[in-house]
This record gives sequence, C-alpha cells and structure tokens, in this order.
Amino acid sequence: MPKLIELVEGQARWVEDTFVFVADEDALPESGDVILSLARFEAEGDALLASNSRRVGVRIEPDQEVEVLAYDLPRLAVVALAFPKYRDGRAYTSARLLRERFGYQGQVRAVGDVLQEQAGFMVRCGFDAFEPADGATPEVWSKAADRFRHVYQRGADLRPTAFEERAS
Repeated sequence: MPKLIELVEGQARWVEDTFVFVADEDALPESGDVILSLARFEAEGDALLASNSRRVGVRIEPDQEVEVLAYDLPRLAVVALAFPKYRDGRAYTSARLLRERFGYQGQVRAVGDVLQEQAGFMVRCGFDAFEPADGATPEVWSKAADRFRHVYQRGADLRPTAFEERAS
C-alpha cells in the first residue's frame, strides 16, 4: 500500500490509505474502498455507487477531463489526479476545476511522480492528499507547502493575497 500524506488544517500527517487502486484488467476485491480508472468507472461506477458497501474513487490521467465526473462528484470519495512526470502540470488545472468550478468537497489526491517541491503549488490548487514519490515525510511536506509566506493570486486554498494582507 502506498504511503499517503494528508493535509488537515494546514498540517501534513501520515494516514492509513484504505483505498486500493484496481487496474482495469484486475477483478474487484470482495470488499473495501477502491479507486478505478475513468474508463472502468464509466463502465461499472453506477453499480458500485448504488451498492453503498464501499467508497469509490476515480483516477484521472492528465489527458482526461474532470468535467465528465461533474454529475457523479457528490458520490465520489476521492479523485486521484495523476502526475506521470513531475513537469506535467495538467493535474493542477483539474484540481482547481474540481474545487472552484464544481465545489468538490471530497479528497483530491496527487498520485504518480509527486515531489515535495510541488507541495505549495498543489495545496494552492486544492490537493489535500499526496502519495510522495520522493520519500518526503509529513514534516518536510508541511515545510514545503508553507515555503512562501505571501501569495499574489487567489487559489483554491483561500489564502489572502499580499494585497489583502496589506490593506487590513
């Protein structure tokens, strides 16, 4: 099971990951929380969500649009956004869309090539759970997420901008 760092009230901590990613060619486990690919979710998601016996999540690859989940978002526990390479930033846009346009309240998880250098940007875009690929600890992740005291643009994290801080 991959290690999962979760951000709660600005503090990062290790949490037990109850979700298992089930590849398209694998059979679903008898019980337990699952994360499915978008293709598999489109094929089997309604039946899984109707059963209420487990929590369901969807993994979105960078070339897939989160908009296709708009109808199902209130029923999803996790949306895992994939970073196949650290320099592929399309998942940042997907996270912002989930939080700001669709008002998604569930967990937005970063998976794949997730590095501590990305922490601040991920938090600003709305990620709240991370599977670090670089062995980063929660302590290191918290420091990286709070590296910059001032921000100049609004983000999904709702931090006040430097201009708002100066005015107050």
